Amino acid sequence: MKVYELGEGTPEVAVIGGIHGDEPCGPLAIKRLLAEEPTVERPVKLIIANEEALEAGQRYLEADLNRVFPGDPAADDHERRLAADLLAEIEDCTTLALHSTQSYAEPIGAVKAVDTVAREIVPQLPVSVITETDDNTDGRLIKYPNVIEVECGLQGTDDAAKNGYELVRAFLAATGVLPLDDAMDRLTVPDPETIPVFRVEGPIPKAEGTEYEVFVDNFELVSAGTAFAAVDGEAIHAETDFYPVLLSPYGYADIFGYRSERVGTVAEWETV
Repeated sequence: MKVYELGEGTPEVAVIGGIHGDEPCGPLAIKRLLAEEPTVERPVKLIIANEEALEAGQRYLEADLNRVFPGDPAADDHERRLAADLLAEIEDCTTLALHSTQSYAEPIGAVKAVDTVAREIVPQLPVSVITETDDNTDGRLIKYPNVIEVECGLQGTDDAAKNGYELVRAFLAATGVLPLDDAMDRLTVPDPETIPVFRVEGPIPKAEGTEYEVFVDNFELVSAGTAFAAVDGEAIHAETDFYPVLLSPYGYADIFGYRSERVGTVAEWETV
């Protein structure tokens, strides 16, 4: 783990990239920002997490880092030790964790629940959609207070790296680390009225097979009875209506993605 600190004093804001070694967008965004040597208005930590997995170009070496929090400093495997170290590093910080996906090209924000941090920061981020993970945290970093995750775009693409950089800058502006400079190029921050929010209800299991397909689009309603995926040519039909989240044929080993319900827009968070 590599930790860079900018500014004077104890940081209360952090950005993490490279939780997964096959998602280079976060580390690239952090390194691009560091190369600019920005002047900060409050201290911040910029963290490249799983350096070993990044070097190997693999999601993880021994265990999925974003499924083993809080980790164990005495564990045998690398990622469980790293999880404990990373959690200690961001204690008391408002944190942005950068990821990428195989299923959706536009930036996605994720929060555990609608809380004060989510209300204040998420409407200032250039994301197209928000998911609430609720209890579906599975040992993820997002289950801890004041953590926001973003999916920057399609894994391994230049667009994901660019989006990651713009998301970092928007987050640091929203938290008072960087001044908001309208003269600098930024992704467009959508009107909160137009940003839909989906509450994740649970994973969609994926049976063992050799060939996987998906037939529907993420965040679009799948009606009961619709064939939404297939394993080795055998179609899987929706038992009830749902909205798919991060649905892809090969993005995860044992699930297609997640089921969700649409619960409104970011603008409506003020009434929650």
